[in-house]
Amino acid sequence: MEDLYRQLVHRNARETTPFIAIHESNASLLHQVDSLQEKWNHAEREVNSLRQQLRDNSNPATGNTNVAVAAALQNEKRIRDKLEKLQEEFNQKLKVDNEQKALALQTSRDFAELKDLHAAQEKTIVRFEEAKLQSDRLIKHLQNEVENATSNAKLAEQQFDGLKKTIRSLQEENDKLQKENRAYEKNEMLRSYQTQETKQSSWSLFGLGKSSSESKDAAKSANEPPKTDTRKWGNFGVVVPTTPKHIVSSHPGKEGTCVRYDTYGNDLVATCGMDSTVKVWDAGTGALRATLHGSTSYPILSCDVYDNLVAGASTDKTCRVWNVRTQRMLHHLVGHQHKVNCVRLNGSEKSVITASSDRSIKVWDINRTTYRQSTTLRHSSTTNCLDIASDPNTLCSGHMDGAVRGWDLRSGSRCFDFTELHGGGVTSIHFNLANSTEVLTNGLDSCLKLIDVRTGMPLQTFRHKDFVTSQSWSSGVLSPDGKFAVAASNESGALFIWYTNDGSLRAKLDNHQSGVCAIDWNQGGPSGQQVATMDRKGSLILWA
Repeated sequence: MEDLYRQLVHRNARETTPFIAIHESNASLLHQVDSLQEKWNHAEREVNSLRQQLRDNSNPATGNTNVAVAAALQNEKRIRDKLEKLQEEFNQKLKVDNEQKALALQTSRDFAELKDLHAAQEKTIVRFEEAKLQSDRLIKHLQNEVENATSNAKLAEQQFDGLKKTIRSLQEENDKLQKENRAYEKNEMLRSYQTQETKQSSWSLFGLGKSSSESKDAAKSANEPPKTDTRKWGNFGVVVPTTPKHIVSSHPGKEGTCVRYDTYGNDLVATCGMDSTVKVWDAGTGALRATLHGSTSYPILSCDVYDNLVAGASTDKTCRVWNVRTQRMLHHLVGHQHKVNCVRLNGSEKSVITASSDRSIKVWDINRTTYRQSTTLRHSSTTNCLDIASDPNTLCSGHMDGAVRGWDLRSGSRCFDFTELHGGGVTSIHFNLANSTEVLTNGLDSCLKLIDVRTGMPLQTFRHKDFVTSQSWSSGVLSPDGKFAVAASNESGALFIWYTNDGSLRAKLDNHQSGVCAIDWNQGGPSGQQVATMDRKGSLILWA
């Protein structure tokens, strides 16, 4: 109750103060009006008295009458002048009074408006203060959430690093155990042969077995591969494709873009396509070994595989590196401004090389837990394809302007620049494993060219009326011994095999049902399977 009384007193003091001066002014004006009214009444009485005197004096003699009349008229004029002056003063006072009343009324209205505005502003301030308090509480809550998320992320990162170290140690231990197991199996085999030879020698003493020389030949032949099997890793035992060994639906309903063999010597082949995946296959059996996913709805244009690593270049401007065994992503390489068209793994240098439509080639060091961009090579045209020479520091690139360029990865300098080799863009480039001074290029002018990188001159050109190249990632490769060039048509799907010495056609194989967009020919693993092709329907053929 006391609080309400204090509020009323405060409100009364605040609202009556502006009207005090107006009230005093109004009282003063009323007092002046009363005074003038009294003077007016007094003057009226004097006028009436003088008129009465005039009437009383009008009866005497004429002379006296004239004098009295003149005096009365003069007195009346004086009184009238005085009355007019008083009337004028009265009117002026009334005018001032009315103006002051109007001013007081306008002031009162202005004060009321200011009061309403002040009340509205106070309400707005209260709302703003409440909103500020709520925002402060929300900011504090979000800061706590961010701190919790940061701590969780750090914890997850530490756990991830620990898991990676654990996985790496397990992989190293697994590799070590595999080597020990192979050595153990080899020793067991040798012991078995020695035991068998000992038994045969003892049997020969009794005439029950072969001679010791025959036993030694048999043991020796057991350790050697058949003489007819020339498909051995590292010895350039070339198997020219003649018939499909395995036909696999690698990317069903989606166009394939790239196929690569594992150059480390494992029986692995990697494929990628418009379904945003990279898949790893067993080259000997055609069985699926791993499926690796990129960004949804972003096609993967190129892939590569080396030992236990797989890389995929995507149209989302990034490149991913996975572990084949665990199928976990190890690195997500971010730095290009446009789609990444090609990727190669430089296994001996533990690096990844990517080429993009932003007219740059980047070298990424993945030797550590976190990747590092070590070199950027810039040029004037989009890069469609890359290949690494037998010297891991030499790189060759094919470009949309029809040029082939060579690079020294140690210095980042350009070794050569051969322009206008093709009438259209260069779609693939492949070093001759038997002669690193030669590269095979495929172009949008639908021809293959064998180029001498020392001179930039074509050594051989391969054409066919049914051979058509229409995609910027169409492949053309050389056999491991450099004696054959192979490519496939983007339209008919026919596979063409040419001799490199004279450019003549050796074979044309029509086993694909749609245009072929990717091909690779490598030395192969223990199974001896060396050639793989993939078409626009995602069908993968492993040739024998």
